[in-house]
Amino acid sequence: MGRAGGPPCLPAFMALLYCPAMNAVLRSTLSSAPMQYMRIALSHAAFWLVLCLVGATGSHSDALRSHDDVAFLHLFWSWCWNHVPVCMLGMAVQAIHRRWPDCFFDGKRVAAGYVFVVLVFLPLELMFIAVQHVPGDGIPPLRTVLEQVLAMRRFGWFTELAWTSGTYIGVIGLCVWRRHRQREQAWLQAERDNLQLRLQILRGQLEPHFMFNALNAISALVRSDDRALAVAGIRRLSDLLRYALAASEREWATLASELQFTRDYLALQRLRYGDRLQVHIEGDSAAVLRADCPPLLLQPLVENALRHGLDRNGCHGEIRMTFAVRGEELAICIVNPLVRDTPPNPGAGMGLRNVRARLQNAYGAAAVLRTGAEGEHYMAEIRMPLYGTEADDGELLATA
Repeated sequence: MGRAGGPPCLPAFMALLYCPAMNAVLRSTLSSAPMQYMRIALSHAAFWLVLCLVGATGSHSDALRSHDDVAFLHLFWSWCWNHVPVCMLGMAVQAIHRRWPDCFFDGKRVAAGYVFVVLVFLPLELMFIAVQHVPGDGIPPLRTVLEQVLAMRRFGWFTELAWTSGTYIGVIGLCVWRRHRQREQAWLQAERDNLQLRLQILRGQLEPHFMFNALNAISALVRSDDRALAVAGIRRLSDLLRYALAASEREWATLASELQFTRDYLALQRLRYGDRLQVHIEGDSAAVLRADCPPLLLQPLVENALRHGLDRNGCHGEIRMTFAVRGEELAICIVNPLVRDTPPNPGAGMGLRNVRARLQNAYGAAAVLRTGAEGEHYMAEIRMPLYGTEADDGELLATA
């Protein structure tokens, strides 16, 4: 007695419960709480119908090979009827998970549920199957049903235990997997929202910071009483602000556009410092210029070199920028003379903190900013991936 010719790989068929196409169609129409239970019932019914169809096909093939003339519909109906209890079990387990999502995250509750299934549900299932083999019409006496259960082959008992255990464990496993997946997706979404919020805060700090310092440079030109110089400075400031506003709408920029923006910024500062400001750029090869980075990454480092270098030194000052590609890594080094024995230029240190935080947001541990004195020079060095992990052609900021 029991089920004959059943497919051995139940877990593979259990995946049909969460068939994306089936669930996508059902979710579009069954979204309310009561209808969610109907979706559970329909999903399980569809799964077991497919399973019974496959099992009946196998049993019919075996019957044909043994020259046993059995109608396919009879076998299919027998499969469907015999699987009603385990189908109901699967529905019940998933409905419980739907009502109490955390109930299966406790191992003791899962074990207690399995004991209940074995001690209560399995005997009832055996009795349900035994009733079909009791001759006569109507409901047979309980004693007759129990005798029929005891008359079953022990392999039949084992088969029913396997089906019951597989259904219980399979549905719980899928429910737990889905729960973990939902929590992981919620956590990833929270992380993305948090990073986006931090990025907006950093941009909100950086853009006014750049604008105020640029305006200070223009005010110094205005005080020089050189109208032509001041007008040229205002024109360059307008170009710089246009790039800065465009950068606020992008996650990534090409290093070519960033370097051009830095050149324009230095040209504005040269109107103020004149020949005292000397700039040398090395290593800006085609491979370097194709790299991408967060917008407004270089300018704060150059501004820091001017503020704490040339502003404190009445003589000439040199800023040296070098770029190098090392495998999949880009190294950027900005060096300026170290001015000793002079009072430090007051500042909040916002530029360096902002650059370091934006590198952390963009690359995580894959990027680093090192700053400090080396001999007679002060150095700021960035090491970061050559290409942004999330950059694409639609997000790169072209040269302004």
